[in-house]
Amino acid sequence: MDFDLMLNSFPKLLNATLVTLKLLSLSLIIGLFLGFCFAILRLSKNIFINRFAYGYSYLFRGTPLLVQIFIIYFGLGQIEFLRSSALWVILKEPYWCAIIAFSLNTGAYTSEIIRSALQTIKLGFIEAGKSLGLSNKIIFFKIQIPIAIRQSLPAYGNEIILMLKGTSLASTVTLMDLTGVAKYIISTTFKPVEVFVVAGSIYLFLTFLIHNLIKFLEKKYSY
Repeated sequence: MDFDLMLNSFPKLLNATLVTLKLLSLSLIIGLFLGFCFAILRLSKNIFINRFAYGYSYLFRGTPLLVQIFIIYFGLGQIEFLRSSALWVILKEPYWCAIIAFSLNTGAYTSEIIRSALQTIKLGFIEAGKSLGLSNKIIFFKIQIPIAIRQSLPAYGNEIILMLKGTSLASTVTLMDLTGVAKYIISTTFKPVEVFVVAGSIYLFLTFLIHNLIKFLEKKYSY
């Protein structure tokens, strides 16, 4: 083991971790918004709205994230209409293509997590709100949503961790995130084990932080 290489690689990989965290945080914010929207659509009694939301979830949960990134980054650029539109300002950048792919993917999983949490809420909470004269809108936003968030924390914590590891695929579209920089160092040193041990340790530490944050929130907001 080349410990000097590991020590020299650590600062470079640590700087690249900031790119990974930016990708993760922005994707999760957008994905959480999409997840809430499509979870509500999935609960709609309108069959067309319900099927549309289900189709989105099925499509992005049923195909590999790597394929989704390639289609968005390489595939959309082949459409002449998009290349001549204002959207090309965004779609030509690998960073934003990765954000779009990650957001759509995590949004699909998040929608199912929130939907299942909403459907498992006991009717007693809703009936208690109605007995107080609260409108359906207030019951939904003040009672159902907070309970659903609390119930979905464990599953959503797993989704955050999976998304953290999924950001490593950003390196396939030339982004110099944690994995991208690790690959670059390996290409110049030809010592993959040492570099990937350091990179894997950083991913493991981030996973440790996320896991404990979710556990803390679970205890804080437990019944």
